[in-house]
Amino acid sequence: MQFGLMQLWDGGWVGAILRGAGITILVAIGAMLLGLVTGIACGLIKWARVEPLNWLVDIYTTVVRGVPELLIIYLLFFSSVEFVARIGTAFGWAGLAETGYPFLIGIIAIGAISGSYSTEVVRGALAAIPTGHVEAARALGMPRKRIFRRIILPQMLRIAAPGVNNVWQATMKDTALISVVGLQELMRTAYVGAGSTRSPFIFYLVAGAVYLAITFVSQVGFKRAERALVLKGRA
Repeated sequence: MQFGLMQLWDGGWVGAILRGAGITILVAIGAMLLGLVTGIACGLIKWARVEPLNWLVDIYTTVVRGVPELLIIYLLFFSSVEFVARIGTAFGWAGLAETGYPFLIGIIAIGAISGSYSTEVVRGALAAIPTGHVEAARALGMPRKRIFRRIILPQMLRIAAPGVNNVWQATMKDTALISVVGLQELMRTAYVGAGSTRSPFIFYLVAGAVYLAITFVSQVGFKRAERALVLKGRA
């Protein structure tokens, strides 16, 4: 009998797909947070032209954006998996490299990729702030910290919001690459289910629908955040 949606439910695959989607979301959120922290720090360095840190940031963004994402994951994972396995064995957790480590390396690898793009988003947003606003604040005698908190940061967030939204969508899609290191996220679960049931169309169709659902929900959230930032800026 041909495998269909009812067999997907009866076989327990719906629960597996939902668990995989949960892991995908966790990896994406962790990577995005890491990428934003990295992007804000590196973006400020590039905007302020802090030497020689500016050169290091340029090297980081050029290398990460110029190398395929999958290659970055391979390099980070296979260059450290043996070391992690030894550490896990030494502390009585022999399965460390096969359990939690793929999740951690997924966040680090995707976060590094996200951070390289977030850096340019933040730098561009900072460069778009009218210099007259900052000069006027300085003329009023405002301290640097207050200028950053009251003038620079709010405008940067408002200008960078659409770009951050794009980075989030790319980060969400990049999580599918983590399946190559064995993490049971959404794409890996769909791959295993497709191989077990010999019904790849059903599983990949469902996986695509789940990705679209996550995208739709996140888009709604970002649009609300953008409107809130615009309204706050006008207040």
